[in-house]
Amino acid sequence: MTDQLALKFRPIAQKVLEDRYLRRDPEGRIVETPGELFQRVAKAVAAAEARYGGAGAVAAQAEAFFEAMATFKFLPNTPTLVNAGLPRGQLAACFVIPIEDDMRSILEGVRDMALIHQTGGGTGFSFNHLRPRGDQVRSTGRVASGPVGFMRIYDTTTEVVKQGGRRRGANMGILNAEHPDIREFITVKADLGMLTNFNLSVGVTDAFMALVETDDTYPLINPRTGKEVGRLQAREVFHLICRYALKTGDPGLLFLDAIERANPTPALGRLEATNPCGEQPLLAYESCNLGSINLSRLVKGGELNWEELDRLVVLGVTFLDDVIDESHYPLPQITAITQANRKIGLGVMGLADMFIQLGLAYDSPEALELAERIMTRIQARAVAQSQELARRRGPFPNFSGSRWDREGQPPRRNATVTTIAPTGTISLIAGASSGIEPLFAVAYRRRALEGEEFEEVHPLFLEKLREAGLKEEEWLPRVLASGRARPLAELPEDLRRLFPTTFEVSVDYQVKMQAAFQRQVENAVSKTINLAPAATEEEVARAFKLAHRLGLKGITVYRYGSKPGQVLSLPPQALTLSQEFSEECRQCSV
Repeated sequence: MTDQLALKFRPIAQKVLEDRYLRRDPEGRIVETPGELFQRVAKAVAAAEARYGGAGAVAAQAEAFFEAMATFKFLPNTPTLVNAGLPRGQLAACFVIPIEDDMRSILEGVRDMALIHQTGGGTGFSFNHLRPRGDQVRSTGRVASGPVGFMRIYDTTTEVVKQGGRRRGANMGILNAEHPDIREFITVKADLGMLTNFNLSVGVTDAFMALVETDDTYPLINPRTGKEVGRLQAREVFHLICRYALKTGDPGLLFLDAIERANPTPALGRLEATNPCGEQPLLAYESCNLGSINLSRLVKGGELNWEELDRLVVLGVTFLDDVIDESHYPLPQITAITQANRKIGLGVMGLADMFIQLGLAYDSPEALELAERIMTRIQARAVAQSQELARRRGPFPNFSGSRWDREGQPPRRNATVTTIAPTGTISLIAGASSGIEPLFAVAYRRRALEGEEFEEVHPLFLEKLREAGLKEEEWLPRVLASGRARPLAELPEDLRRLFPTTFEVSVDYQVKMQAAFQRQVENAVSKTINLAPAATEEEVARAFKLAHRLGLKGITVYRYGSKPGQVLSLPPQALTLSQEFSEECRQCSV
């Protein structure tokens, strides 16, 4: 293992590494190189191999882990990169904390959230068990604050905790459509200063979506009593969700029945909440660690290297399983259920870059087909490796009685194995496009962590210009003017079609790409359905309905320019304030 690799980073990646990842001494001076970071992580995670294969296995696996990270073919989630090798390092990204309808549980949830945020994790909460605003509180003779009122406490605490750390706190707040306070929840972010450290999602059932189509009413249920306290028109509530999603980016939708149908351990409880970006449904106190294979590093000579993909899946599953053993969790309840279920989430990044390298347009039928082929291969190899680990290390302790056990499948090491995360920060480090997103733009300005701006042109666009014999100095000013290549009719058609930007890919196609992955993923898929500035409420409604029809577990939309301070901005628009996407994408922790 050596630090002599020529690790090359774009300016934004170097900035992110220095601000967020590289170790510092007590005076704040950086004391490790990126290569030493990867060495630290590889050695710390591979230490788990001593339990199963001895010192030789540790050294061999550490070398393999280092090579995969140093070549940017595989990267784990941010907490692993930051904390591995540190005393009592917490390595997982995703957590769900339960909240019950009493003050002790509510305030314990605040404490637990703060402890997790201190370690770099993100937290998800279902507020469905809290009684509605104005409901009686017999013990005090007063009335309840309701879910949104208590969410303000969580939001303020997150703000205070994140100011002392190197990472932003991140939360997902979920309220189901049947809760009496659902209207307040849907509209809360109309005030731009409200719940800025939360992503919001409304939980809806298949029955609710059917009532939207028939324009019928549904009951509101007080969680304290379990009794109906009113009725609302399902279609009216659905369009209210669409209106505010268009206006503010929140809320998204969680499709509760699709999530529960995929629950690998239903006897342990329902999946009521997800991590901040929605790709990881979890039980109460459960955590999960994630990692992503960089597809853009697997193309050579215009072909995808399927054998290398297989190798990286085996490596990634092993790495993520080792992380569970080496992580120190902030609460004993988290340790217990995490080690009992051993959920991991292996996914991909660099999809859009890979399509360009292969000569495929992101918004083509061939790209959709290839995307599902790739994820089918990853899923099959990941399950096979989890089963192999179970033979050598034992299955996850809750395997007996699990969905996999009932289906007669061989024992496996992990209750789940695949997840598609947004990879906002780690894709910057790897120099890859984010997750399964299309390109934001061919050229753009990006605001970094401390407000510094970087003007970027996609390197594959420069490469394709050169291959076509075109001069950069002639074409770059024209592309920089709008951030797009497709409108430039003078460019060769076969070049233009390779570079659709996120607002040039139709909403329907974006949803279909998410569905192509979701069909082959055990957990869920994080993808933002990006909308042009002139998008309408009807487009949002169509996207939400299509997402439900295609079996997605959740969906989020974002209309460009709907929030101040977006991190990515098309030229020549100026960059403004601070609160919208962080590099983690919708405040995610990956």
